[in-house]
Amino acid sequence: MSTKLAFVFPGQGSQQLGMLADLAEKHEIIKQTFAEASDVLGYDLWDLVQNDAERLSQTDKTQPALLTASVALWRLWEQQGGDKPAYVAGHSLGEYSALVCAGVIAFTDAVELVKLRGEYMQQAVPAGEGAMAAIIGLDDDKVVAACAAAPGIVSAVNFNSPGQVVIAGHVAAVEAAMVNAKEAGAKRALPLPVSVPSHCELMIPAGAKLAEKLETIVFKSPSCTLVQNVTAQAVSDPSVIKANLVSQLSEPVLWTQSVVLLSELGVTSTVECGPGKVLSGLNKRIVKGLETSSLGDLAGFEAALSA
Repeated sequence: MSTKLAFVFPGQGSQQLGMLADLAEKHEIIKQTFAEASDVLGYDLWDLVQNDAERLSQTDKTQPALLTASVALWRLWEQQGGDKPAYVAGHSLGEYSALVCAGVIAFTDAVELVKLRGEYMQQAVPAGEGAMAAIIGLDDDKVVAACAAAPGIVSAVNFNSPGQVVIAGHVAAVEAAMVNAKEAGAKRALPLPVSVPSHCELMIPAGAKLAEKLETIVFKSPSCTLVQNVTAQAVSDPSVIKANLVSQLSEPVLWTQSVVLLSELGVTSTVECGPGKVLSGLNKRIVKGLETSSLGDLAGFEAALSA
C-alpha cells in the first residue's frame, strides 16, 4: 500500500459517450463489470454508455454508469498489479465508487443505491424548477454572500477549487445569485446543463428516502482511509458513513477542503479512477505540486500503471 497515494473518483459531469471503449477492447474485466451492473438494472448499461447520449444524461442513468466505469477501472488496476492507495475520496456521486473500492459496500448494492439516488433526486424537484451554475473567479465567502442576498432558495453547493464554486437552487434564485456574483467581481457565472439542483436544501426529501434504503444495506469499515466530502474528514465508522451519505444530498461538497486534508495526511499523488480529468485539474489548483494522473483511457491507464 502506498502511503502517499490517493485514488479519487469523479461525480456527475465526467460521463462521456463511448467512455472506456478503448480499454474494453483490450481488457475483458471492463465489460464484465458493466454486465454485472446491467443484471441489477434490467437494461444493457454498456450499450447505453456507448450509444445513447440522451439517456446517459438522465441522472438515474448517469449515476450507475459513472459508478460502474469507476469500479471497472479499479478492478482492472488491481488485476494489473497497480499500487494500492492508502486513501480514497469521491466527488459527490463518486463517493459511492470510493465506498465500493474500499470494501465498505458491495458493488451490486451500490448500483441499486445510486440508481435510486438519481430517481429520488429527480422526484424531489420537478423538471425545470431547479438550476445550478458555476461561479468562476470569486472568493468562497463572496459566493456565499451572493446567494444569501438572492430571494428564494439558492446556496453554494460545490467548493471545487479556489475560485470555482457551484451554486444550486430554484431557477429564479440561481439567476439572481449569478447577477449578484458578477456584480461582486466574479469573472464568469455559467449555468450548468443539469436536471437536478444537487446538494441544496431542495434535496432534503431525497435524503429522507435514501436514509430508509441505506438501512437495508450492509456497510463495513473501509480497508483504507476514506475521506467523505460532506465533512472533509476521514471516516471509518459505518454508521457515520451512512449518515454522511444522507447529509451529502442536501449539503455542500467540500472538495477543496478534502484535497487539502489528503495533502496534510501525506498524499503527494492522486489517481483519478473514472472517465475524464476533471478532478485532476481541480486537485492541481488546490494543492500546488500535487502529482495527478487519470485512468479513463488506455493511454492514461498504461502511463499511470508504469509510473
